Amino acid sequence: MEAIAKLNNCPTSPRKMRLLADLVRGKRVEEAMNILRFNNKQENSYRLEKLLRSAIANWEQKNDGANVENAQLYVKTIFVDGGAMMKRVLPAPQGRAYRVRKRSNHVTLVVDSKVSSNVETVNNNNA
Repeated sequence: MEAIAKLNNCPTSPRKMRLLADLVRGKRVEEAMNILRFNNKQENSYRLEKLLRSAIANWEQKNDGANVENAQLYVKTIFVDGGAMMKRVLPAPQGRAYRVRKRSNHVTLVVDSKVSSNVETVNNNNA
């Protein structure tokens, strides 16, 4: 059983957030937490770590009584989409103006258990 967590309108460019998302994709939850905790991109890694903790909590809510350590949770999918863009103007020489686009992003993270997915496929094969 998988659990989803979303982070909307994060005030960072999608390109910068994708760099962190690529590091975490497919990893075990414990390993992903360590990668995010000790990464140099502190602001983005803190946001992704908080999102990962939220996905784990959502998984615990769905699977009542299941143990996180025994479930072998891993980051099944993580993707970053572009969000709303704030457009600002910066003064430039000779009465001109430069456009500044302040980008934001939406992150979707899906956590799944390796143990329960094997049980589900066995049940589907028997049916």
